[in-house]
Amino acid sequence: MTYSGLLYLLDQGWYTGERTRFHWFDDLAEWKQLDKAGHFWGAFHESRGAVDMLRWAGVPDRRAIWYGGFVGFLLQSPLEYFDGRDPAYGASATDLAANFLGSAGLIAQQLTWNEVRLMPKYSFRTTRYARLRPNVLGKSLGEQHLKDYNGQTYWLCADVAAWLKPESRWPKWLQPAVGYGAQEMVFNDPQANAALGLRAYRQYYLTLDVNLLRIPTRSKLLKRVFYVASIFHLPAPALEYNSRQGLVLHGLYY
Repeated sequence: MTYSGLLYLLDQGWYTGERTRFHWFDDLAEWKQLDKAGHFWGAFHESRGAVDMLRWAGVPDRRAIWYGGFVGFLLQSPLEYFDGRDPAYGASATDLAANFLGSAGLIAQQLTWNEVRLMPKYSFRTTRYARLRPNVLGKSLGEQHLKDYNGQTYWLCADVAAWLKPESRWPKWLQPAVGYGAQEMVFNDPQANAALGLRAYRQYYLTLDVNLLRIPTRSKLLKRVFYVASIFHLPAPALEYNSRQGLVLHGLYY
């Protein structure tokens, strides 16, 4: 009931323009594929939450993995129906594929290790580009979190301690991470971007991250806070590589 209500509110509040007949649109080349990373990240963590909730409810482990594992795909895929009726967009087969891969990535780790060892995470910072095209990149801070791909960075963090022996001196809460982002994306059309003096480019990062789930605590509240916060990358020093500037060292990046 809650999900149906959220879909209705999204339909009424987000897709407020003209509607058209359902159609497909190939957007794979747009936004340097950061929107696909977002679909993967969202589906992964929705499936992760569903599996853990089913385990908490007493569902047998293997059944919890299979029943909960595809929840992310099932929750996110109906959004393509709304996109498919928007004349400016269209349903995206690659969005559906990213949703599926996010859920499949969670299932694969649970079946292999019975836990998550490679955690996708997200971070965001505001950029100057949203002001140049607020109707697409977002007017409010909440919209920019979803729409301004210039400010989004997606990470993959490795729980190294899970592969090491218990007596290892490696700090259990410390994990290396690689990240991906892009800049100067106001329009998907390179010529329209160039008219603003912009040329989109990709960014790659190497950093360290804190595994909040490895921090020992007896507080149930803190455990829940850490569980939710574990989907975000915390600010940390990072090494960036991009084709424009080469290697760039950030004292603190998020």
